[in-house]
This record gives sequence, structure tokens and C-alpha cells, in this order.
Amino acid sequence: MKRAFRKYHRTIGIIICLPLMLTVLTGMLTTIVREWPINTGLSSSLLLRIHTGEILHLEAIYPIFNGLGLIGLLVTGISMSGLFNRKKRSDMNN
Repeated sequence: MKRAFRKYHRTIGIIICLPLMLTVLTGMLTTIVREWPINTGLSSSLLLRIHTGEILHLEAIYPIFNGLGLIGLLVTGISMSGLFNRKKRSDMNN
């Protein structure tokens, strides 16, 4: 079972890596551009268009794919961690 989850976790991780990295970086950069007096040459509206997927006309499904990818990574990662595995009880009579 763990082997299958490792395979799924690896596949999901490879697929979701770029969209998540784009979301995280553009979210951080948008905050920096808006809140800090640093001239980066980037407008916050352009960064938000990239952040939401609007620049590729994916604004309706981009957050859903990111969310489903993260849920998949969480489920497979937690299942591989052994956090919810049943521990075998050893017989007290031995």
C-alpha cells in the first residue's frame, strides 16, 4: 500500500510543482510590491493575473487544480507517514 502511495505522491508532486510554485512566488511578490517601498518594476495587477491563472484564461479552474493537488499530496503524504497505522499488540502471555 505504501508503495502505491509513494508512486501517486511522486506523480502528483511532479504535476503540481510548477503551478504551486507560481502561486506561492506571485503571492509573495504581490505582497512585497504592494506593502514594501521597493521598486521591482512589476505591477501588482500583472502579478495577480499570474497568481490567479487569469493570464492563461484558467481563472475558473486554476485554484481548483491547485487545491485538489494539495489535497492529494496531503492524503498520500499522511498515509505514508504511518501516523494512522494500527500498531500490533504483542501478547502479554509470552
